[in-house]
Amino acid sequence: MEGKARFIFPVLMGGFMVFIVAAVVTFVNTGFQPGYVGRWLHAWLVGWPVAALAAFIGQPPIRLVTLRLVALIEGKS
Repeated sequence: MEGKARFIFPVLMGGFMVFIVAAVVTFVNTGFQPGYVGRWLHAWLVGWPVAALAAFIGQPPIRLVTLRLVALIEGKS
């Protein structure tokens, strides 16, 4: 990914993943009780910046690991 897309993609992907994971973890921890949606959205808002930062920091080494794994799978190592 090039240009601005390499900055926008991890923010959006992190937001989407945290949205789903926060919903599941909130449900597992508290069940579907009154206030569930508020707790879920709060967890999402707290988790999204953490996920975006982790994606920015992790992107270069994870890209290298991915390329190496693909090379191994394709027998090009």
